[in-house]
Amino acid sequence: MLWNIDLTLVDVAIVTRDAYAEAFRLVTGRPLVKLAPALGRPDSEIVFETLAVNGVVAEDAHLPKFLSALAVAFADRRKRLAKEGRAMPGARDALKAVARLDGVVQSVLTGTIKGNAVHKLKAFDLDKHIDFEIGGYGEEVYPKATLLQVAQGRARERLGTPFTAANTVVIGDSTRDVQAARIGGAAMIAVASGRSTVAELREAGADIVLPDLSNASEVVAAVAGLTAPVDRGTVGGWLA
Repeated sequence: MLWNIDLTLVDVAIVTRDAYAEAFRLVTGRPLVKLAPALGRPDSEIVFETLAVNGVVAEDAHLPKFLSALAVAFADRRKRLAKEGRAMPGARDALKAVARLDGVVQSVLTGTIKGNAVHKLKAFDLDKHIDFEIGGYGEEVYPKATLLQVAQGRARERLGTPFTAANTVVIGDSTRDVQAARIGGAAMIAVASGRSTVAELREAGADIVLPDLSNASEVVAAVAGLTAPVDRGTVGGWLA
């Protein structure tokens, strides 16, 4: 299972904005006036739009410098995450319940850069069941659908099992997550815990739409119903 993070598992928007503001100041020497909305996009894309809407002409060196500064700024603020953010309803129980399914491996497909993704989940003790080495992250300059395929490739190399739409499930809250699953090759469970409505998620093509993660049994049933195991005797047979 490839989990989206923001507004699917956690909400840490206040700390994220502060970290972006600090990174922007360090890279450009100017205060951040407007932060480009996330809208399910990777940090790499948000950085370029943020530079543009603040009147900064992007150069080749901007992205690596900004992402490096963002990682440091976010790490410096990680103790604020649990105080000023929150785990989404049911996130912890859903992760635990899915982990009990035979052969399931859980990772993330997120627009957040890897270091910050780890901080976000650790702040709420949501990292225990996540294999961070086979995920897809926001510093990788790929469309999210391609990032999904990158994550499947990493899982195949690590676990020795091919991953396709038959045994990969994405859980996310935005229509972009749904589109990535449809294009990249995965089943899709959408949760209406973010800014996309139930109707929008269904129209985008989600296989199953849940109001949130508060019913762990419902989440497990959705995963099991969408996933065809390659080999029930092989750990890692499902990327769910």
